[in-house]
Amino acid sequence: MKTNLIYTALVGLVVLGGAVMLWRGNRWDKTFARRDDVAVRRVHFTNRYGIKLAGDLYTPKNMGDEKLPAIAVSGPFGAVKEQVSGRYAQEMAARGFVALAFDASYTGQSGGTPRHVASPDINTEDFSAAVDYLTTQPNVNPDQIGIIGICGFGGMGLNAAAMDTRIRATVTSTMYDMSRVNANGYYDANTADDRYEMRRQLNAQRTADAASGDYAWAGGVADTMPDDAPQFMRDYHDYYKTPRGYHPRSVASNSGWRVTSALSFMNMPILAYSDEIRSAVLMLHGENAHSRYFSEDAFKKLTGDNKELVIIPGANHVDLYDNMDVIPFDKIEDFLRKNMK
Repeated sequence: MKTNLIYTALVGLVVLGGAVMLWRGNRWDKTFARRDDVAVRRVHFTNRYGIKLAGDLYTPKNMGDEKLPAIAVSGPFGAVKEQVSGRYAQEMAARGFVALAFDASYTGQSGGTPRHVASPDINTEDFSAAVDYLTTQPNVNPDQIGIIGICGFGGMGLNAAAMDTRIRATVTSTMYDMSRVNANGYYDANTADDRYEMRRQLNAQRTADAASGDYAWAGGVADTMPDDAPQFMRDYHDYYKTPRGYHPRSVASNSGWRVTSALSFMNMPILAYSDEIRSAVLMLHGENAHSRYFSEDAFKKLTGDNKELVIIPGANHVDLYDNMDVIPFDKIEDFLRKNMK
């Protein structure tokens, strides 16, 4: 069977080392520096499945009574709000938005057991639950709410936009279509026989899990990259497994996903109705990203004159995680302000 790299690249990331301060009282627990012009506080809200989600709500410092546009931010797949989504949220708050970075169900400080599983349905619902929360905030204009989905949560964000008409604008950054890559492997290399064998192995794992009373971990990226490792694996390692991006609560930085998490994505294409998204969509991807084709192909399916695809010269997949010289925040701000009026 052709190698389905989703296991080694995403579903089973494992990490050692790195250091980060934990947030106790006024201590900072993020992988990025704190801005003096932005306030942040921990919040909680509950999704439609009764799972309590944890978020960090970023707001402009000394905010008055004006109702501001708001955005919900999540991703990458396997990251936590103290990593990439928090960085995006803090920057957008500095630009005058109320920005909610949240942990997906079963990860980080959000609820749900067993830990470290994923679901195309529940994780899409997480975005709508974040929108629910933002509509209740006194300093938010409920008619000006958008979302930013990063990496695997870019696909979940598009799925949410196709379902939730309250979302006025969606930005995806370095997007992964998690259902496509789980079912077909990278570059759609897997055949129907390959997919059958993958399902057979995963369901055999379910039998083993039932017997053991626990869910096996996937494992994944080695602490040291082998000489023949693909460049994108090295890029992931450089972010998640070094002080640059390591966080002790991150799925991708530590024990990885549960082995059978891939099953729910394999038969549930999350972009099936993306051609029905009427609200605005901005898709960002790096020119040199191994995942670029996900955004390019998803963009082809979108309809309407309020959709844009921006390919960032020279950038790889993880450059859009934390490289502030590469992430086009001016473009993101302009797009959101224009389309959330």
